[in-house]
Amino acid sequence: MSHLPLILIALTLTLTNLIDVSARQIPQSPLSVNKEDDHPKVPIVLGVMSKCPDAFLCESIFDQVLKRVGPKVDLELTFVAKLNSSAEGGITCLHGPSECSGNIHELCAVKHTSRDKWWPFVQCLNYEGYQKIGSVDTAKRCAKASGIDWDESGVGECIEGSEEEGRELLVKSIARTQSLNITKSCSIFIGGELRCVRDGKWVDCEEGHTANDFVRIINREYEKLDPLY
Repeated sequence: MSHLPLILIALTLTLTNLIDVSARQIPQSPLSVNKEDDHPKVPIVLGVMSKCPDAFLCESIFDQVLKRVGPKVDLELTFVAKLNSSAEGGITCLHGPSECSGNIHELCAVKHTSRDKWWPFVQCLNYEGYQKIGSVDTAKRCAKASGIDWDESGVGECIEGSEEEGRELLVKSIARTQSLNITKSCSIFIGGELRCVRDGKWVDCEEGHTANDFVRIINREYEKLDPLY
């Protein structure tokens, strides 16, 4: 019997394996990469107070905004308060000590979780209402509702454990607020510029103050960051 058919079969298998290996070694086409993952994000800063009705309104509007352009932005909360050596904890908050606690609760969530957890946590606190913000029990309920593991995430320790961590977070936030010359809650910065302020009424909002307006501004700033995208 001729060995030629067996040799042809062997050659065919070898070539098939080589083609398969080569295919696996070909780099992924740039067209198949989600460019949005690497695109620079638009920085957004909300200057707020945790028990401020104006902040509730701003955050409610930005909840709508994030549902539409969330992947395009980096969101930061910074808190309006004052250092005061004679006050409890060395900090004065406009709506009292419970607001300082509420500020700390939100900062702890921001530090120890990702935005898909801490933002729903903030929204939950707002939903609970003015009187309940600053309560540890309220924070625990909202952590559970937001999928935050109170013990494992570090949020619980930050809020209930050493007071130093939470206070340090608030002191740093106050310094950040002052560096931006924020005095009103809620002050909205998009792309490094003050775009709008809610202080009992909307002021300094040249491009509007609705969710649609903010989405439009964000989309424009997003394109400016890298025109190749």
